[in-house]
Amino acid sequence: MKCVAFLRALNFGGKSAVTMDYLRAIFEAENFTKVETYLETGNVVFDGDAEDPNGLERVVEQMLADALGYDVATFIRTNAEVRNIAKHKPFMTATMKTAAALNVALFKDALDEKATRALLALRTPSDSFHVRGRELYWLSQTKPSESMISNAIFEITAGRPSTLRGINTFRQLAQKYGPR
Repeated sequence: MKCVAFLRALNFGGKSAVTMDYLRAIFEAENFTKVETYLETGNVVFDGDAEDPNGLERVVEQMLADALGYDVATFIRTNAEVRNIAKHKPFMTATMKTAAALNVALFKDALDEKATRALLALRTPSDSFHVRGRELYWLSQTKPSESMISNAIFEITAGRPSTLRGINTFRQLAQKYGPR
């Protein structure tokens, strides 16, 4: 089954830069097949067994920690899940058309009611949120760099790690890998 590993902060925080070629080689050395990297932000596409996504995340995290010498939070989504994220319409079309950005924060597990309430309470006049399972959709009327909101705020508020990608990353991945 086609899977995507979304890696959190792979090349941030003073860590030495990991090239996408090296990242691909790490996956291939562990017998993952049809490995590709997508963009320079730590998105790795591969064929894998997604029957136990949490188990697969732990395997990839351990593999990366062994190879890189530091922890890299990993969020696995199947090709079908990526397509569902890409086509989901969490906000009214008119609102989405005027927004500066639509981003998606990925979490390892579905957000419980307490975390959902806390995340939705972050709403500002410029920032709207929608929770759906393991994803938080963030619609911003300003550039994310100009917002008081960030992935760090999501992690603190939800009490768990997450990683953030723009909706176009999901749309491009869904288009490139299509239904398989």
